[in-house]
Amino acid sequence: MSSGTRTLVSPLTLARPRGKALYWTVFMAVVLLFALAFLFPVYWMVTGAMKSPDEVTRTPPTLVPQAWHLSGYTDAWDLMDLPTHLWNTVVQAAGAWLLQLVFCTAAAYALSKLKPAFGKVILGGILATLMVPAQALVVPKYLTVADLPLIHTSLLNDPLGIWLPAVANAFNLYLLKRFFDQIPRDVLEAAEIDGAGRLRTLWSIVLPMSRPVLGVVSIFALVAVWQDFLWPLMVFSDTDKQPISVALVQLSQNIQLTVLIAAMVIASIPMVLMFLVFQRHIIAGISAGSTKG
Repeated sequence: MSSGTRTLVSPLTLARPRGKALYWTVFMAVVLLFALAFLFPVYWMVTGAMKSPDEVTRTPPTLVPQAWHLSGYTDAWDLMDLPTHLWNTVVQAAGAWLLQLVFCTAAAYALSKLKPAFGKVILGGILATLMVPAQALVVPKYLTVADLPLIHTSLLNDPLGIWLPAVANAFNLYLLKRFFDQIPRDVLEAAEIDGAGRLRTLWSIVLPMSRPVLGVVSIFALVAVWQDFLWPLMVFSDTDKQPISVALVQLSQNIQLTVLIAAMVIASIPMVLMFLVFQRHIIAGISAGSTKG
């Protein structure tokens, strides 16, 4: 008698109508419970912005607004100048994403496939930066950005103050290198035989094969800039140039709670949409690291 994998419910029990019905009942209950746990906070925020200021602070709270008010969203859009701050965030996130993708990909490809001198030492130094707490780097970064070495110019109140520090991302660089290590050497040698140079090989062979990990790195880069608060607060003293994460705090002093909740809902929509659009790439990128290419 061969030994199979032991499960909580035996195959014999699942074969019976009663066991199958019990299994699917428990399964659906667990799925609904997890869905409720994740979706209820979203529902609470969206509906909270539609309540009156008195109702949103009432105890016990109401699950459904007694009267639906959309003025919270329109007031948040106008009073907090959300279009300006959302556009500032898009510019800062897009620039950081583009520069990080270009330089991290080039560095990872060089360390993985070009085998430069002292490559392991350089990689070790890059990975060593992951051991340093992010808070310990804030003051050196600020002093560097406030007075850029050699050219002695300030990048404060400039998107470059966000873009350039974001390029030095050791984690994304290492993630790309590990993926490039899995690309078979035979593929690159075949391209070299066909006359492709190093740059052509990277553009035509390596990058198309690396779409899953590039998608994951892109999401990491965009989310990191979108949700960052401390560094943009230090870089942008000009209110008109601040991203949405800083503006929500700076402009919330004399704003009603319902308007602030509505502003937070609007600010979270781009990240939710990005996740829904690129969730296939996230799953593919995660699974790509577990298989040998």
